[in-house]
Amino acid sequence: MSPRAAATWIGFSAILMWAVLALMTDATTDIPPFQTSAISFAIGTLVGLAWQATRKNREPILPGRDQRLAWLVGVAGLFGYHALYFAALKNAPAVEASLIAYLWPLLIVVGSAALPGERLRWFHLVGALLGFAGTGLIVTGGSGFSLSGEHANGYLLAFAAALTWMAYSLASRRFSGVPTSAVIGYCAATAILSALCSLVFERQTMVWPIGLEAWLALIGLGVLPVGAAFYAWDHGVKRGNIQLLGVASYASPLISTGLLIAAGRAEATSQLMIACVLITVGALIASSDTVLARRKPAEAAGHA
Repeated sequence: MSPRAAATWIGFSAILMWAVLALMTDATTDIPPFQTSAISFAIGTLVGLAWQATRKNREPILPGRDQRLAWLVGVAGLFGYHALYFAALKNAPAVEASLIAYLWPLLIVVGSAALPGERLRWFHLVGALLGFAGTGLIVTGGSGFSLSGEHANGYLLAFAAALTWMAYSLASRRFSGVPTSAVIGYCAATAILSALCSLVFERQTMVWPIGLEAWLALIGLGVLPVGAAFYAWDHGVKRGNIQLLGVASYASPLISTGLLIAAGRAEATSQLMIACVLITVGALIASSDTVLARRKPAEAAGHA
């Protein structure tokens, strides 16, 4: 397996970890959003420090003089996306806000054309659009959605969240010289900023999980979707196929819905099956260049 393919698979592992976000968050519903973010990102910081401790060649966490812009972008990406998304949910219906926020994979695929050494092909765009259509079915349940003028601020916040994550992911590729260990610092800064927002905008006293399930869910959030996933995503977008990762990101809401169904917290529908087909076909179309790249060497070897 080539280093690029390996990095792409590592990036895909982040998508799998984000798929458990909804299930784990559902078990911590009594905890305010910013407090949940603060605690989970603090745990995510510890995950990064533990990973750093196991490495022989440890890379710096804090930025050097020529890396401060990358560090600022990283903190703005992690904290900015979550702050904007939480604000969007408070100012617009969850269905519409979630679907608009989930424009980021499509924006990554389109925006990747501006990256050095990348080229946007028609099958990348078609795959991304099919994935977005499938996600739309999952989020809306096939009942459609309408944009209301009274929720315009929420819609703008959701779109700003999508733009923020797109910008962070593409900028990470441009800052490929910055080690993934810097994400430890991003998580720590996000935890602090989230804690400050919790003090300002939420309850003044801490709300702790009730019961073992809630505690395990909160810890799980910090270990996986708000912890290890960010380190894997950083490595994937810097070293892997960023266009394929953008399209593959649409698998996250599909897997997430499947887990909710398995846990008895959602119901299987025909819309879900259609969404599965759309997302799968979209991913296959978007990966056409990868398949062709593997086939050509094999054909050349066969003719030799």
